[in-house]
Amino acid sequence: MYPELMVVPMRQELTRLGVQEARTPEDVDSAIRDSKGTLMVVVNSICGCAAGKMRPAVRVALQNAVRPDHAITVFAGQDVAATQRAREYFTDQPPSSPSIAIMREGKLAYFMPRNQIEGRDAAEIAASLKQAFEQLCQPAAN
Repeated sequence: MYPELMVVPMRQELTRLGVQEARTPEDVDSAIRDSKGTLMVVVNSICGCAAGKMRPAVRVALQNAVRPDHAITVFAGQDVAATQRAREYFTDQPPSSPSIAIMREGKLAYFMPRNQIEGRDAAEIAASLKQAFEQLCQPAAN
């Protein structure tokens, strides 16, 4: 774990966008249980690909007209128990940080692991996220 003072700016990069921190397993469970519609779960990290690619991509993608109804973040290596709990919801996905998931009514609907982040630039990642938002985050037809 890094000193909290070092990671505060990395946390704030997402919380300034309205992404809520889930720092405990209970926070994660509550967010997933209580969210209606879609929930984006961002597994933040101190690594360079999170700083230069993932967090900027999330910022751009959240400017899209269609976006998840809710968004939370856990910080791998810092909020260990919360991160582990979030990963328990990512069925059939190996642990990956950074990563981005979209849950729909509590079920995993989309997952972007580290290997789809580290080899691309922020614009490409944002484009993929926007496409996922367009496909998954539309209100359900009545």
